[in-house]
Amino acid sequence: MSHTKVLLLDEHRRAPAELLATLEALRFEVRRRTPGEALALAPGELGETEVLLVSARLAPATVRAVVRRLDDEGRQPTVVAFADHDLHLLGGHVQAGSDYLVPPFHPELVRARLRNCHERAEFSRTLEDVAAHAELLSYERELEIGREIQLGFLPDALPSPDGWEIDIRFRPARTVAGDFYDVFELVNRRRLALVVADVCDKGVGAALFMALIRSLLRHTAEQSGLQNLIAADVLNESTVWEEQTRAIPVVGATPLLNAVVGTNNYLTRNHIRQGYFATLFFGVLDPVTGNLVYINGGHNPPVLVSADGSEPVLLDPTGPAVGVIPDVTFSLGYAQISPGDTLFIYTDGVTEARSGTGRFFGNDLMLKQLTEAAVRGEELLDHMDGVLNEFVGPAEQSDDITMMAVHRRAS
Repeated sequence: MSHTKVLLLDEHRRAPAELLATLEALRFEVRRRTPGEALALAPGELGETEVLLVSARLAPATVRAVVRRLDDEGRQPTVVAFADHDLHLLGGHVQAGSDYLVPPFHPELVRARLRNCHERAEFSRTLEDVAAHAELLSYERELEIGREIQLGFLPDALPSPDGWEIDIRFRPARTVAGDFYDVFELVNRRRLALVVADVCDKGVGAALFMALIRSLLRHTAEQSGLQNLIAADVLNESTVWEEQTRAIPVVGATPLLNAVVGTNNYLTRNHIRQGYFATLFFGVLDPVTGNLVYINGGHNPPVLVSADGSEPVLLDPTGPAVGVIPDVTFSLGYAQISPGDTLFIYTDGVTEARSGTGRFFGNDLMLKQLTEAAVRGEELLDHMDGVLNEFVGPAEQSDDITMMAVHRRAS
């Protein structure tokens, strides 16, 4: 341990002469400080310290203050208390976790003692590192299990009605995600439910609420769909589409309303304190006519890209996010997906994707890519994936990304 860097801490600089001579003979690099001097130094001025050698006459609390200061600077020295004749003074330091050094301060004895103290401290730190690593591995395994469970809440395969292509891209930013999507049949297979949602925040908490919200939406919609009700039973004048001449896709509206309203009421009555909510787009599609009835709960407006090259239609929110306001009213929106059209549903991980310089992908660039791309369906998602990857570059993905393309084939 020659050239070992030692910080010797003594209130009155009265360390035994024999100890000082031994440290010099061992060629240790010794710096002497009082506790007040050590604590008054600017950050970094304490220097590298392998052994903190402290007088047993110091209060253990004073020693702890200096140790905390060294910890703040990223240093973890071996703490050794020394005594000259009053060996009973060592008791408090030993109880506080320090090692000790007692006379006679013969060079070989001091060298062996400090080496032993240092090696035991290093071994203890190694054990702590191993335990921390094992805990991290266990946590990562738990996250992986959570990811597998969460993926079980997502559909294994998407329905494929005649004349339609439905494709998805799902890229979590972390092991578990707050985004989710779902596609399932309703009303005796006469309708198709399309869901894309984004639970606020990320990580385990968002993933738990993702599972809850997805289950509530699907279960309620399926149970309501069995009744095969029509929206005319529950709609008021404010929810009727302004264009009275167009066919209103009322079949399937009841399970849609019941699912969203029921989920909102459950969350606000039982989980408002947790502060989790979700923006969502929930549409019910008639595959025969292309009529779509939907609720947009505070979500990014899906984009309806027409085959004729006209301006894309944005399906704006028809209500707030789900899980925020108790007993709130959700209105219905209506759209028509004609042959050759594509409905692009996405989460804010698309528009809020950041480049290496911190620039957002944004709505304008997204709309430009959607309208100028000469592809639809799965190829459109491949195109958007490529554009996003090129835009973000080596920067870390900051949020979950979900994209759904619902394409009606041309006749």
